[in-house]
Amino acid sequence: MTRVRGNPQRQGLIAGLLAAVFFGLSAPLISVVSQEGSPLMIAALLYAGAGIALLMVRGFRGQQQQESPVQRRDLPPLLGLTVLGGMVGPICLVQGLTLLSAGSASLLLNLEAVFTLLIAVLIGREHLGRRGLIAAVLILSGAVLLTEGSLHGATLQGTLLIAGACLAWGIDNNLSQRLSLRDPLQIAMLKAIGASTPMLLLALAAGQSLPAWPVLLGLLVIGAMGYGLSIWLDLLALRHLGAARESVVFSTAPFVGVLFSVMVLREAFTSGMGTASALMLLGVAVLLKEDHAHWHRHDAFSHAHRHRHDPTCGDPHHSHDHPRNDQLSSDPQQAYWHAHEHQHAPIEHEHAHVSDVHHRHGHRQGG
Repeated sequence: MTRVRGNPQRQGLIAGLLAAVFFGLSAPLISVVSQEGSPLMIAALLYAGAGIALLMVRGFRGQQQQESPVQRRDLPPLLGLTVLGGMVGPICLVQGLTLLSAGSASLLLNLEAVFTLLIAVLIGREHLGRRGLIAAVLILSGAVLLTEGSLHGATLQGTLLIAGACLAWGIDNNLSQRLSLRDPLQIAMLKAIGASTPMLLLALAAGQSLPAWPVLLGLLVIGAMGYGLSIWLDLLALRHLGAARESVVFSTAPFVGVLFSVMVLREAFTSGMGTASALMLLGVAVLLKEDHAHWHRHDAFSHAHRHRHDPTCGDPHHSHDHPRNDQLSSDPQQAYWHAHEHQHAPIEHEHAHVSDVHHRHGHRQGG
């Protein structure tokens, strides 16, 4: 029996939690300035800030990380996630924030986790084990409790707009997971630029003016953190966790938004919020301890993505040969990261894994 050491899930969990924190802070911050311009203009500036931040990150990183670039066959899902996640979702969110309190809108963002999870499991056929299911129930129970106790002042239109944004992002998350082996920084940057440019041109063509400089700069900063860095980190989480588990981790974002609304914006904190927060934190703790491992078979297939070549301790998934000129290290025994098209031979082994691109196999009932 082959047992693979190392747990990339933990990297995905950390990236997912950071993405949730950045995004969770963005909704209450946007609510402060949501009346300072049209939803189209505000959404355009948010993603303009995201694009600027990602371009800066790319400049700082240079070519240090070898990744598989976006290919022609990736364009349809890339277009889908750009339109839905980068345009439809933000516009609905900003419009909904004009009708709801920051706390209520933040809590309603839990619907994104519900939509992502349902699409991933029912349509994407991802596997969610016992611990993952318990974590999902705990966090989503907290989401329902929070939402049910906090919509007394919300309008139906605002609720439907936030729900529409969450549905768009749920589809976006599942499309993004299919592209998770490509360069996540490139995908996030293309999404940000591809969404902000047409929205900004449409807003200006419709005669909408830019907000005052303080508001404009504020929106760019919010977009840089809540959409730019958050999208990049979330793509890393999708790569290591799959869409179903990523949705469970990312559902902590509304909790962050509620805390910010209560502590900074001085909105009321109820006993229901406290109970729901405890349920959500417990769910994340359960997910952190998940270690899904069993004997499974990989069929032969070919694809391209970033992986680690280690001559001294072979990864069963990436033990293929490399041409001499592919060696990126002067020491032939030194491990290095790179990306290229490679063939996976059939293999049977056991190790901890999730429903990522390498592990889309079936599971026995309760497995």
